[in-house]
Amino acid sequence: MERPPNLAAAVEAAAEALIGVLDSATSRHNVSVSPTQLRVLSLIVTHPGTNVNRLAELLDVVPSSASRLCDRLEAVGLLRRVADPRDRREVRLVPTAAADTLLGELQERRHRAVQAVLDRMPHRVQHELLLALLAFGQAATMTVPHPGSDSTARTA
Repeated sequence: MERPPNLAAAVEAAAEALIGVLDSATSRHNVSVSPTQLRVLSLIVTHPGTNVNRLAELLDVVPSSASRLCDRLEAVGLLRRVADPRDRREVRLVPTAAADTLLGELQERRHRAVQAVLDRMPHRVQHELLLALLAFGQAATMTVPHPGSDSTARTA
């Protein structure tokens, strides 16, 4: 089956619409932190044991910027810095119970907002969308070698 020429544009437009739905659900919730700070909390939750250097890598920022973000989150009671039990020189970033509550409430609001959109779609189309999204997610995680690249490890 041949791919329609505007498929990538349609996926991009749908992603933008989804982002709009998610952002709208977040903005209606009186959140005391910025979208960047919410992203930091989400990264810390999905990457347990993260330290400031690893967080900086995940955010693609310098460690001092990541540290300032953590300072702000710590000041409002959403983040704690704790010593790593295996190496007390290492400091791990841990979300507080308040952060877990905040993220849980936001996730619930976002799920309800997405469900409201899905409810406006026929059930058959919802099922097709599910299958397509699963396939897209699987394809997105596949590693494809780039033409001309050597897949063997190189040493200096």
